Amino acid sequence: MKKVVMRWMLVWVVAMLAMPAVRAAEQEQPTIRALNPVPQTRGWWTDRHRQKLEDVKNKQGDVDLVMIGDSITHGWEIAGLPVWDKYYKARKALNLGYSSDRTEHVLWRLQSGEFDGISPKLAILMIGTNNSGQCNDPADHTVQGIKAILDDLRKRLPKTKILLLAIFPREEKPDGHLRKLNDQINESIAGFADNKTVFFLDINQKFLDENGVLSRSIMGDLLHPGLKGYEIWAEAMEPMVQKLMGEKVPAAGE
Repeated sequence: MKKVVMRWMLVWVVAMLAMPAVRAAEQEQPTIRALNPVPQTRGWWTDRHRQKLEDVKNKQGDVDLVMIGDSITHGWEIAGLPVWDKYYKARKALNLGYSSDRTEHVLWRLQSGEFDGISPKLAILMIGTNNSGQCNDPADHTVQGIKAILDDLRKRLPKTKILLLAIFPREEKPDGHLRKLNDQINESIAGFADNKTVFFLDINQKFLDENGVLSRSIMGDLLHPGLKGYEIWAEAMEPMVQKLMGEKVPAAGE
């Protein structure tokens, strides 16, 4: 009996001695910020979230198209408003883009009511440039955040087609650090398309010249589209939007 007790005491002592090392190892594991749903803490952001919840409620599910993203998507309500009105207003569209959002903020919004009670024909998602630009997150972290959003969307909106857009180019030249970081992300997320529920579209070349240079006439700060940029975006995306929303695509010459 004494031998059994002594054996268990020895096991207990070894376990207790090992605990600090285990805790230290756990603390050393990197936290993937892009996967941790959190809201932004800015007052305007909270106000926008409340307003969008009210918009969703008022629409009573009458939403056929939803755009999800950061300031680039938010900008449809500002610089891109004339283009939005031309292409999307009649399509019962809802803009769920928030300036400065990263993948973790979109995940929080998904879980906080913005998609309750709607079942759009099409959801268009572009997110991740702020994970790169604000936080310099590794490309694979941002990719995991985008994957988590797609997985959540598919569960919440099982009847909705999802159009995943390549993150738009930023910085003037193709060798810019953030341009290359976003290119790495785009190469990975293209693989998420199953062409049944999730579709991938890269229109980035439409914004660039033959040398891959981004003009300020299209994106004044080399990040956010101006009116011309939104026109390019809408025109380049239109055939896919028509197809995924089940609309009749005009024949050549119509």
